[in-house]
Amino acid sequence: MASGPGLRAFWGELPAEGRWLLSTVAIQTLGRGLTLPFTIIYLHEVRGFALGLSGTLMALIAVVALLVTMPGGSLTDRYGARRMILIGTTSMMAGNVVLAYATEPGVAALAFVLIGINFGIVWPAFNALIASVVEGDLRQRYFGVNFALVNLGIGLGGVVGGFFVDVSRPETFTTIFLADAASMLVPIGLLLGPLRHVHGRAVVPEDHDETTPATYARILRQPSVIWLTLLTFLAMFVGYGQMEAGFPAFARQVSEVSTRTVGFAFAINTAVIVALQFWVLNRIAGHRRTRVIVVMGAVWVGAWSILGGTGLVDDQALAVVGVLLFMGVFAFGETLLQPTIPAITNDLAPDHLRGRYNAISSSAFQAGTIAGPAVAGILLQHHLGGAFIGLLVVGCAAIAVLAVALERRLPPEANGVTTATESVAVH
Repeated sequence: MASGPGLRAFWGELPAEGRWLLSTVAIQTLGRGLTLPFTIIYLHEVRGFALGLSGTLMALIAVVALLVTMPGGSLTDRYGARRMILIGTTSMMAGNVVLAYATEPGVAALAFVLIGINFGIVWPAFNALIASVVEGDLRQRYFGVNFALVNLGIGLGGVVGGFFVDVSRPETFTTIFLADAASMLVPIGLLLGPLRHVHGRAVVPEDHDETTPATYARILRQPSVIWLTLLTFLAMFVGYGQMEAGFPAFARQVSEVSTRTVGFAFAINTAVIVALQFWVLNRIAGHRRTRVIVVMGAVWVGAWSILGGTGLVDDQALAVVGVLLFMGVFAFGETLLQPTIPAITNDLAPDHLRGRYNAISSSAFQAGTIAGPAVAGILLQHHLGGAFIGLLVVGCAAIAVLAVALERRLPPEANGVTTATESVAVH
């Protein structure tokens, strides 16, 4: 297969708005990287909350996000993605400030509520904003490159955080949460400045077919949306639902590696994604996105199996190597997942309903991240590391089954296969 267009050509095809969005992604996610790997460590080892309680508090982010996502999607369609992103990032800033000084579970809960409002509103709004300025095949590539840049910022933040934080010095954790809050000034400045004209709202077309689903209930009656939602939930439960809680907790409590190793693991995650994402994008172009997701499920089976093995070895050096290897393999799976599900979602959605379609996808994401930290916290608190890994391996295998079921219900264009491509394949 041809290697496909290069990064320079991709940049040249982007409209000015797309370039602005991409050029600041890594900077604004640097703060998130400072706190992402260490939040559960902060709650458990610094503030003294029980591991199960810590996991449950972190799951509160997704609970709140799930509650606000659907209203947020409707408001995005009505008022535009830009306004909703501004509201969400302001809430995120406030949540991190509160969390920086949270010494009691109730205060931490308030912080996670504010952070959850951000995630519930911003993810569907941001995807809708991207889809409003980038079209066609460029959209799938944009989602992939954006993901790589997000991870670049998070990974760099994780490295810095790994060297900086110290569980014996609570003020180091206070500092990183305040830095995360300050990073929200970047998207706010961007949307109030050079992108103030991009509202991300589509007008209902005059020839709009009244039979097209316009409510959440009617959208969810579509078989393609139902299967995509189930697939998204499971991928998030075994994936990102475990990244913030399950992986760091397992690495600390079962693998018994240092916080610095956890930080380096996130750095490896970033390095793999940044190094491979564009290469992967060129090779999955024109292929059925559902088949790419099947491969991703198989890759993640291997990743979680490697992490499980770190709990069985007595050699600390081997445990460290296994933790780092896990994150590299897991990251490769991420490069297959992130360009596909958002592209399927936005290619299925009519322009004027994109906020709602992305809200449904976001709800599945949040539901997966509700279950993920809660299950991880409970299993690991009861020293059931083997059951934890086994559950994730089975879940990854089930992803392939759901992807095959979804494929039978997707129109070819939403699955990344054009009529022309299929014709070439046949002949």
